[in-house]
Amino acid sequence: MVQQSVEPVLAAGSAKTPRTARGEKTMRKILNAALAEFGERGFSESSIVSITSRAKVALGTFYTYFDSKEALFAALVEDMSAQVREEVAPALSEGADTLDAERRALAAYLRFAATHKEVYRIIDESEFVAPEAYRRHYETVADRIASRLETGACKGEVRGLTALERDVLAWAAMGMNVFLGLRFSVWGKEDAEEVAAIANRILRAGLEP
Repeated sequence: MVQQSVEPVLAAGSAKTPRTARGEKTMRKILNAALAEFGERGFSESSIVSITSRAKVALGTFYTYFDSKEALFAALVEDMSAQVREEVAPALSEGADTLDAERRALAAYLRFAATHKEVYRIIDESEFVAPEAYRRHYETVADRIASRLETGACKGEVRGLTALERDVLAWAAMGMNVFLGLRFSVWGKEDAEEVAAIANRILRAGLEP
């Protein structure tokens, strides 16, 4: 697990702001431990005690950063969403054009999902445990895709789209990516580049000028 910033979960209001760099490291340890615990056992079977034990922090330390197990779960959803964004960002920047960037981003996501399979279990559970975080996760991802399609249209790399077309296509592309990750990274193991290339041909067929 990467030692990334805790800023996304703080911005979402899911956790209390650490006052020191050491505090940030402690919060990161708790989030990493929660990812392992929730990913293996699910929300209902996990406990704060088991999470703090994994993180090697005192039970009282937990409440310095989170009000409850539910608050930690919501923070974890925000944290994983940020991890996915950071994982695909370099791939997006390397794209030759808008649609090539989407291909590279999907391949990067498929590789991420293959090594972070617990993400699917946690996101699915969040619909019931932390519904606001669940909805925010998908809305944020779709908004980013829609923004990239809008930029691509302005550059002439994607055909002109109405606002509704842009949003429908963004959600459709996101749904495709999510289920490709489930089928070919979690349930099975296929070459990420090949899967992404096949999916990208669908986007090109519908979106090229």
